[in-house]
Amino acid sequence: MPVTRDFGGVVLRFVPAKMRHMARRFDPTLPALGRLGQMEVRLARNAAEVKAAQQLRYRVFYQEMAAQPSKLQKMTRRDRDGFDRWCDHLLVIDHGLGGPLARRIVGTYRLMRQEAAALAGGFYTQQEFDIAPMLARHRGKRFLELGRSCVLKEYRGKRTVELLWQGIWAYVLMHDIDVLFGCASLAGTDPEALAVPLSFLKTNAPAPAEWQVRAHDHRGTFVSDSAESVDARRALAVMPPLLKGYLRLGGYIGEGAVVDHQFGTTDVLVVLPRVNIKTRYIDYYGADAGRFAA
Repeated sequence: MPVTRDFGGVVLRFVPAKMRHMARRFDPTLPALGRLGQMEVRLARNAAEVKAAQQLRYRVFYQEMAAQPSKLQKMTRRDRDGFDRWCDHLLVIDHGLGGPLARRIVGTYRLMRQEAAALAGGFYTQQEFDIAPMLARHRGKRFLELGRSCVLKEYRGKRTVELLWQGIWAYVLMHDIDVLFGCASLAGTDPEALAVPLSFLKTNAPAPAEWQVRAHDHRGTFVSDSAESVDARRALAVMPPLLKGYLRLGGYIGEGAVVDHQFGTTDVLVVLPRVNIKTRYIDYYGADAGRFAA
């Protein structure tokens, strides 16, 4: 039988491990969420497509970037963890490419709803940030964790990014999501070398009290207050496009940053209440996510 645990006043129901294998199901009839020319965005429809997304993540995180694979990851050439089976996997597919589907997946994003986190034993983000108080303050709201975003280098342009956001917005509407959140990464593991962008984020996008989230004390590094003005141009120049996109949409940044030595990054926590999303972006993608509708 399911059991319950209390996370800062938020009670989640968990399914015992021996029952969990029955919980994950794919829907092969799911329609595409959007199209631009020969490119399509949709959710993975079977385990083989999730495997292909994990292979793409390996290519980007471990072969192109600085992540350090485990022996198993190196052997299988897949970036995977225990959360994958409980998540939906958003895929951008270029049908103009030849070969099997696995070679046509050019971008991916991992999506975990709160009910899936209950099955998984929590959100991935909880390993780095104390999100329990935020969940407790907003009982009844539907949370969606975003993570493991990656796009092949040759596809890191406006079209792919627009399709990913089209897919996320359609998913938000489909599941009536209230709050999006997740870790966003800055390249490098030396917080002092990242002091300019971290100070900029702390100064320009701090979360108000109701959305405050703090890095776990045993993992976090905290930027000290400075009376000096932060060079916005320098900060934005080294900030990844994904993080700048969250800020443009109306996202907040939690307190503290966490160094992830495996991935060679320093992570910050982004919280984006749906009501914050700027009207111009809703108008652009469509109140019904119809701009790039399939």
